[in-house]
Amino acid sequence: MVKVAAVEKHEYEGWVLTVDPVSASIILAAFLENEKVSITVVLGHAVQEVEILKEGDDKMKQQLSCIFAPEESKAYSPEELEKRKNNLKTWLETNHIPVTEQGESGRTLCVAGLLTIDPPYGSEECSSSNEIILSRVQGLIEGYLEKQH
Repeated sequence: MVKVAAVEKHEYEGWVLTVDPVSASIILAAFLENEKVSITVVLGHAVQEVEILKEGDDKMKQQLSCIFAPEESKAYSPEELEKRKNNLKTWLETNHIPVTEQGESGRTLCVAGLLTIDPPYGSEECSSSNEIILSRVQGLIEGYLEKQH
């Protein structure tokens, strides 16, 4: 939780979702009643001071990570996501594809150090700067998921 002082004596408070490394813009989230979320973008050139008000706990980190999560990923419990991750990891290893867990919580799978797979571990959650690897791994995961159903 931070307080951002901006030009013209504007102040913004919220939980930091991310900071754009190029423009230094800060994306803040504030939780309102009725489970609604307010998102504020403070443009980097307007930021004068940032004061940390409170560190986020694991529960808050989970809430923040769910804000932009696809709807289908919200349907899985933490236990189901762990099972999906472990099943996919085992399947990749069985097929001699090098895979590791990464991140603080180990929620992200990393394939050959070139591609990441985030929850809920489908082909849409794959990310890589190498289009060929991205396409091939997405195809493998789609085939794997079709066999599961």
